[in-house]
Amino acid sequence: MSGAALLFPGQGSQYVGMGRDLAEDDSSIRELYERADDALEMRLSRLCWKGPEEELRATANAQPAIMLHSWAVWRLIAGRTGPVAAGAGHSLGELSAYLVSGAFGFEDGLRIVRERGRLMGASGAARPGTMAAVLGLDADAVAAVCARAGSRAGVVVPANLNAAGQVVISGEVEAVATAGTLAREAGARRVVPLNVSGAFHSPLMGAAAEGLATALEAAAWADPSFPVVSNATAACVTDSATARSTLIMQLTSPVRWMEGVARIRGIGPSRWLEVGPGNVLSGLARRIDRGLRVTPVGDSPSVDAYLKGVE
Repeated sequence: MSGAALLFPGQGSQYVGMGRDLAEDDSSIRELYERADDALEMRLSRLCWKGPEEELRATANAQPAIMLHSWAVWRLIAGRTGPVAAGAGHSLGELSAYLVSGAFGFEDGLRIVRERGRLMGASGAARPGTMAAVLGLDADAVAAVCARAGSRAGVVVPANLNAAGQVVISGEVEAVATAGTLAREAGARRVVPLNVSGAFHSPLMGAAAEGLATALEAAAWADPSFPVVSNATAACVTDSATARSTLIMQLTSPVRWMEGVARIRGIGPSRWLEVGPGNVLSGLARRIDRGLRVTPVGDSPSVDAYLKGVE
């Protein structure tokens, strides 16, 4: 029994009302939200609980909101989970994994992801781009499509290698549209445009990566207490220097989620938990391996059910 695998969701998992029941039921969780408000000098708690949705969805707000919610859930279940075998997170969620591992403190983590979101939004405004999900083609076929589109229309690359037949592409608007057309011609079942503010995990995020390096250096770091699987390399990270360098790399590199899940499977965790809002990663796990069961733990009912299950 090597312990639990912890998976932390990324941007897009936020929703209005997230964490409100947890804070109403537990004064220590309400205190976390108050600390977050103070650390960021904004009413993040009100935004999480009451919206408006459009403001919560903004990159600079959604990222700290999701990290805060994930941390609150972890605080509730940590005493019953036992040892942690490994952690991973999808994009933003990788930073939540490092927070839970003790690589940096709560307030530092919130400030890092708030700045990360701001930088990504600014890069999206300076170098406009978009993203689209390509369904029904494998990763090699999508990479070939992007190479062809890139030679014609500009920057477009695979950005999220989520599961077999589910790859997100990212880049300049015209290039993503061209890649989408080529993907359909190559046999893609669907190409779904994503409502995003920039070409995340692509070379268009170069300025954001430079700014993130400064934000990461401003925080106090320690080595993580458990291995965190890097999105950029799909390798286990056990030291703070590598954590910082791979988080910077992550902004311009694809999220190698399938490989990361395979890496954790090789460790042999006794159970898998999705810690934070939503159940996106639980669904992806089933697409990667039908036999892989990830328990989502992200709101009052699921937290209560989990705690009863481990009593």
